[in-house]
Amino acid sequence: MAKNTNDEQFKNVISHAKEYGFVFQSSEIYDGLSAVYDYGQLGAELKNNIKTYWWKAMVQMHENIVGIDSAIFMHPKVWKASGHVDGFNDPMIDNKDSKKRYRADQLLEDKIARYEKDGKTDKAAKLQADMDDALKAENLQLLKTLIEENDIACPVSGTKNWTEVRQFNLMFSTQFGAMAEGSEEVYLRPETAQGIFVNFLNVQKSGRMKIPFGIAQIGKAFRNEVIARQFIMRMREFEQMEMQFFVRPGEDQKWFAYWKEARLKWHKALGTPAEKYRYHDHVKLAHYANAATDIEFEFPFGFKEVEGIHSRTDFDLSQHQEYSGKKMQYFDNDLNEEGKPYGNYIPYVIETSIGLDRMFLLTLINAFEEEDLSTEDKQDSRTLLRLHPCLAPVKVAIFPLTKKDGLPEKAREIMNSLKLDFNCIYEEKDAIGKRYRRQDAIGTPFCLTIDHQTLEDDTVTIRHRDTMEQQRIEIKDLFDIIGNKVSWKNLLR
Repeated sequence: MAKNTNDEQFKNVISHAKEYGFVFQSSEIYDGLSAVYDYGQLGAELKNNIKTYWWKAMVQMHENIVGIDSAIFMHPKVWKASGHVDGFNDPMIDNKDSKKRYRADQLLEDKIARYEKDGKTDKAAKLQADMDDALKAENLQLLKTLIEENDIACPVSGTKNWTEVRQFNLMFSTQFGAMAEGSEEVYLRPETAQGIFVNFLNVQKSGRMKIPFGIAQIGKAFRNEVIARQFIMRMREFEQMEMQFFVRPGEDQKWFAYWKEARLKWHKALGTPAEKYRYHDHVKLAHYANAATDIEFEFPFGFKEVEGIHSRTDFDLSQHQEYSGKKMQYFDNDLNEEGKPYGNYIPYVIETSIGLDRMFLLTLINAFEEEDLSTEDKQDSRTLLRLHPCLAPVKVAIFPLTKKDGLPEKAREIMNSLKLDFNCIYEEKDAIGKRYRRQDAIGTPFCLTIDHQTLEDDTVTIRHRDTMEQQRIEIKDLFDIIGNKVSWKNLLR
């Protein structure tokens, strides 16, 4: 069987996601809503399992990290203090012929990638440096000049008939209040981090937390992306898993290095090939940061960020102290024990931020496989998802061999004994081989077949997804065999 190209593989993953109930286009019966997606019955399960893996690793496994769930709506001053009202913009440019809108920096990044592919490393480096300078200075005219000088054409029209570059704020705004005339403009949060920062003192005091400690959160965020592409890679409504770790000033780089290593270890524990990941250390830093690294994964369309680790200094808490008038300081009792005077200070923050939807896409791409099972006598293949058993939406599929002779009743009995602990599915339609293939395609690690021998000696056939190996085992051993394979202990050590 010929190996798929990267483009073909990505298209196949997207098609598979819809066919088997992982991801659907939002409002599809009304021709869809651009860059908005719904998670189907299996997608919701997989997504929840990824969340559970992150939450257990971040909160349950750390005594000094706790979780919260802050509101999507926040006081407008929160976003003024964070800088989003004034500075959360993308530089956009339109092609006059195609009427298509593009991010100016992405057009330039694509050109840099082409220069590098063609071996024009000097040109790539110069364009990268010039673009970084333009973005840092918010020099929109220079961005347009770089597009023109590097002969960049519209991918749709093929022309270079460009408008001026303009800044476009990415926040969604709405009205808050019962009456339109008395309502206040508020924003759908563009990130979840600020909900953690404004609750820093609430959590610290109520939880009696001592520095260093972290606050974790999983939640929806919203950005009015003008250029949304690559399926669920970049969406207008998405979900983040973030942790803000509060440390003493001066210890930030030590903790930055710790979390950089710890987060990559979390990714690799799923069995993803190490070469699929890489660090991208930022040279150009955000105004609030003194260090930043992205963990990038090699998607079919290239290496892209899936998680960011940022040393944010004391910027966020200092800003909220200034705008709210409330002290955001921590009184450090432990300093005196180390021979240092007691002190109030605003903690520094190390952030780990992972896009849940990107992690979902990464997981699907990494697990998707079209396996050739052909022999000299027969052409055969199967599509399967080699998901880690902990992440698999369905853990066990239960098949009665036939629909008669008491086999369905026995199969139901076995399912009822397992379903409290494992997500199970029951199926009796079609031949066993077809049922196996359907479960392979959704990533189910175990299939149990109940046959006439089961009624005689309380044994079943268990079939393993990855190897297709079949074993005869006693029903009383099922819980231990399946439980050991799907236990979170396999990932969280």
